[in-house]
Amino acid sequence: MSRIEYAIFLATVVGLAYPLGSYLTRVCERRRTFLDPVLRPLETALYRLLGVHPEEEMSASIYAACFLSFGIGCAALLFLLLMLQWALPGGPADAYLTGPMTVDLAANTAVSFATTTTWQAYAGESTLRYLSQVTGLVAQNFLAGAGGLAVGFGFIRGFARQSAATIGNFWVDLVRSLLWVLLPLGLIGSLALIWQGVPLNMSPYTLAHTLEGRTQVIAQGPVAALEFIKNLGTNGGGFFNANGAHPYANPTPLTNFIGMLAICALPAALMITLGQLTQRIRAGWTLLAVMVTLFIGGLAVCDRAERAPPPELAGLHLVGGNLEGKEVRFGIGESTLTTVVTSNASTGSYNAQHDSYQPIGVLVPLTYLLLGEVVFGGLGTGVYSIVMVALMAAFLGALMIGRTPEYLGKKVTAAETRWIALYVLSTPMVVLTLSALAVLTQAGRAAVSLNGGPRGFTEILFAYASCMANNGLGLSGLSANNVFYNTTTMVAMLAGRYGLAVVALVAAGLFARQRRVVPSSGTLPIDTPTFGVLLIGTILLLAAVSFLPALAMGPIVEYLQH
Repeated sequence: MSRIEYAIFLATVVGLAYPLGSYLTRVCERRRTFLDPVLRPLETALYRLLGVHPEEEMSASIYAACFLSFGIGCAALLFLLLMLQWALPGGPADAYLTGPMTVDLAANTAVSFATTTTWQAYAGESTLRYLSQVTGLVAQNFLAGAGGLAVGFGFIRGFARQSAATIGNFWVDLVRSLLWVLLPLGLIGSLALIWQGVPLNMSPYTLAHTLEGRTQVIAQGPVAALEFIKNLGTNGGGFFNANGAHPYANPTPLTNFIGMLAICALPAALMITLGQLTQRIRAGWTLLAVMVTLFIGGLAVCDRAERAPPPELAGLHLVGGNLEGKEVRFGIGESTLTTVVTSNASTGSYNAQHDSYQPIGVLVPLTYLLLGEVVFGGLGTGVYSIVMVALMAAFLGALMIGRTPEYLGKKVTAAETRWIALYVLSTPMVVLTLSALAVLTQAGRAAVSLNGGPRGFTEILFAYASCMANNGLGLSGLSANNVFYNTTTMVAMLAGRYGLAVVALVAAGLFARQRRVVPSSGTLPIDTPTFGVLLIGTILLLAAVSFLPALAMGPIVEYLQH
């Protein structure tokens, strides 16, 4: 049954890619859509209010500076809100809250939501007021998601334009991403969750008396306002500490399916947008095919690992797979699918406890995180993540046939190659450096409270890989709420969001200045299965060269010890 669901999910994602991709193309190019009669007046009013001149375009450097200033501004405002939230009216009652956030936790949380990481070293229902969730976290899920999609639009224009000094206007792309994409889809998705039983209220927490005679506190709140946009905006931070395993956040298999679809649909559709705007539609489909292939490979490995009987239970004559840490409403199949979906994108929502997975079951999401959002990826960030590696593949392929490397009609010269190399090397430099720092310091090792040895090292590596990928998934054995991890994970989140985006935008600006090259008989085709295989090989080779020793010290050696 689970494998049928896997097939239905992938078929739905691929089936939605063309219509959604075509719609995103119209939004990016400011062409007419069916929402224009309602949204155009609102768009104009927002430009007037914000002082934006939509006809004025920006160079890649100015576009990147606007993106940086927007992100820093959002993080600063959210930080102030979190520090002052005790002055806010409304629930929940103070008795259910643990107290004010520390400065380092508030800063970490603000940066994590501004970067779509939503790394949560706290429990939402016992830490935040309702108004903090709605005015701070929900709003930031929309704004950060729109900022990422805007960067994706700007990056695509770098390949679509010829002899151009500009790649668009960040504020225009931000407003259009928000009004034409996230707000309408977020409204529809949230209403669907309410229909399925996800609460949306400001009610006090409920005290229930259990059959054992005990008292249980059942948290309430505006849950539906956050739960859909966290996935659509590829953020992932849940209203509850249990995230998608909580029955209020994710009550049915249908809500689970809707949430996973919200994560992947728009990033997959952007491959079609890329193909349409660059007039290389088959190249866009090739990138999507590569994503689907890598997704299926990881899903098969993780599914097999979790369905196998745990070796710790060998000899007990038990039948079935690894149910530890799985939500019984979803079982192994839906938990595995959700794990693979969320670790591919910069989303990080979950419905199972990943630290209870088998070593190979942990290896799969960890590898996806280290690949750097090349499988679907974040909203907007996924498109430049896969294209930057595709540029490296085109470079390597051209070297093998003795031709000047080209991709999407643009030559990959020495100037662009420097930025491509910096992009590819950034993730291993940040993740491995911070992981080594954590292992070598007492503050870093002290947080590994439950597991030592290979699993403890995996927990540390997983944390920094997740933050660098702006994902937010974590293994529970790492007690991350302390000054050391709140600070160092914040460094990884900023590098993953803004460092990589700036590099990608600068490269896009260089490509925008070029004229499109007419393909010749010596041009390496980029829209064939052969190039798809080359791209997959490049992705796996880069990951192996950069991270195989670290993986060998973590999940691989743990697997061999069983």
